[in-house]
Amino acid sequence: MLAETVCSAVAAAGLGIAAITAWRRKFLTATRIAAYALVPLGLVMTGAIDWLFEALSFNVTVWAGFGVLGLAWLLFMSTRAVERRRSGRKAAAGGEAPPAVAPTASAPSLGAGAGTGTGAGARRSAPADEDFSDIEAILKKHGI
Repeated sequence: MLAETVCSAVAAAGLGIAAITAWRRKFLTATRIAAYALVPLGLVMTGAIDWLFEALSFNVTVWAGFGVLGLAWLLFMSTRAVERRRSGRKAAAGGEAPPAVAPTASAPSLGAGAGTGTGAGARRSAPADEDFSDIEAILKKHGI
């Protein structure tokens, strides 16, 4: 009697948490929480808790419990299928994070004489034409 009460309370609490999670529009997580919450309820309904001590009886509640366990399994499998489909879309789109447009854009352009001298004085001594030579080459390459 105590085990059934505890399992039912755990199931009710889990379904409440799933409802709150669904309200926050995290449906995949809410479905998974609901599946976990239905497992103890299904175990109680099938008599698996008492099964260690008594034989399995054929009764409507027992078979309804098997139905609840089947529903929990179905919810687990559907969330896994959705996750696989989502990860497949991300992999087809090019991975988790989009590639950087200019990965070296934050590095300063120091020019040819950057290795000699120290600090900002070496950067100021580089001619202005060297700073724009890369840009001019790209523009010429594209015919602009």
